[in-house]
Amino acid sequence: MTGRTELIVDVDTGIDDAIALLYLLARDDVDVVAVLSTAGNVPTAQVVANNLALLELCGRTDIEVAAGTDGPLSTPLRTTEDTHGPHGLGYATLPRSVRAPSDRSAAHAWIELTRERPGELTGLVTGPLTNLALALRADPGLPHRLRQLVIMGGAFEHPGNTTPVAEWNISVDPEAAAEVFAAFSVVPPQRAPIVCGLDITERMILRPEHLHRLSVLTGTAANPLVRLVTDALRFYFEFHRDHGYGVLAHLHDPFAAAVALDPGIARYRTATVDVETGGRITRGQTVADRAGLWGRPPNARIVVDADPDAFVDDLVRRLAGFARILGN
Repeated sequence: MTGRTELIVDVDTGIDDAIALLYLLARDDVDVVAVLSTAGNVPTAQVVANNLALLELCGRTDIEVAAGTDGPLSTPLRTTEDTHGPHGLGYATLPRSVRAPSDRSAAHAWIELTRERPGELTGLVTGPLTNLALALRADPGLPHRLRQLVIMGGAFEHPGNTTPVAEWNISVDPEAAAEVFAAFSVVPPQRAPIVCGLDITERMILRPEHLHRLSVLTGTAANPLVRLVTDALRFYFEFHRDHGYGVLAHLHDPFAAAVALDPGIARYRTATVDVETGGRITRGQTVADRAGLWGRPPNARIVVDADPDAFVDDLVRRLAGFARILGN
């Protein structure tokens, strides 16, 4: 890609959401227009607090933070503090920002920003799709105005991480995900949402040696950004270790962020995706029709391959460069 990507980011921050935000802010080829907050890993109020504090740490208080609703469209909210820590950032702590979130809701931000800048903005959703679904209910024309949508969510030829068949973001609000995929059936195939499911994101692995390299490249482990990343990922390492994965962290959301900025780093397969909302044991499952058996138009480009080593190397280098800038 050439030029700068103008990005709406919708997150449920979350350790890997936080790393994704830092990665985006570290790059000079992106303008983050707004950070929208959705309930998921932690409740909405905590997500807002995390987003405001992260942006303040990075000197980006110019970026709008908007709050979404307090839970999914039709079911009670489930959160995952066991995975991300009591406040969503693992062992990391940040001073609470004195800045207030935007006066408008996250759903209204989706609508109004795409009306102001039709065809210019890319959307990146790394949490449940609740905010976007609410925006689409109010404004069905939104898909035509969005340049591109990238979703971290789903599992296709891979086990789920929440149930045997369901990935977390989709499982939290299957109704919202189903509505989003249905709504984007109206866009041309080349602009169909890009979906980064567990099939690819669980191949994006960061290990303790990568954190050591981050410290070496930065010049000190005492750098505020390095401390934040290290303390957050230490919790994430422990979670993955305790669940039999080893001492590592799956970089679901940062990889989706990288794809949003440069789709050329991945390979895709076009499909029609729908979400199971009523199954007794399959609720939240993402189902991909690649053969056209449903007779419905394609509404997704599913990422099927990318280079994990190249991605992790890029992430570490950019975070180190950004940390050096913030430390000066």
